[in-house]
Amino acid sequence: MTDSSVEESKIRTFFALRLRDSIARQLANCADSLALYDKKVEVDWVESDNYHLTLCFLGELTISKVEELTHAAKKYLSAEPSLNIHLEGIESYQSASNWTLLVAKTSRSAQLEALQCLVETLVKQAGVTIPSEGFRPHITLGRLGGGNSFNFPHHWPQLDLVSLADAVVLFQSKRGERGSVYTPLATIELCDLA
Repeated sequence: MTDSSVEESKIRTFFALRLRDSIARQLANCADSLALYDKKVEVDWVESDNYHLTLCFLGELTISKVEELTHAAKKYLSAEPSLNIHLEGIESYQSASNWTLLVAKTSRSAQLEALQCLVETLVKQAGVTIPSEGFRPHITLGRLGGGNSFNFPHHWPQLDLVSLADAVVLFQSKRGERGSVYTPLATIELCDLA
């Protein structure tokens, strides 16, 4: 067997924006209030130190493709300015993988949309197909599988939180015993807000 016939291992990856710790703490308080609706403990709650604003899911990629994307991200994103993200509320969101996500949603922002578009463009230029239809940036607080009995609130919590997002991070995602484990593979610092 030659080296070329050995299949390269793959890892699950995504691009996200780093958030400030103070915002993560406030979001954790919101998640705690939502946990009251989780009577049968069915929600896979995300630890607050793992909160991030997801920009783009990449799925399973080879290590060489991850290295290619890291190089492209550093080339195209390091000149981009940091930005303020406004979080306006909590809602449920159906993911492409049929999970129901409990997420903090962002207000519409031309700067955030432009950054997300730039990330998606560099991903597509690297030959990675991403399911972007219906996707919008969000912060996952918890996940629910199908057939759950979670008692959704009649009125979702409203937020008025602003967080500086000063880095784009390429993460690896692995399923662990108590939810997903996120490992930063590359961090691209954005330019300081002037």
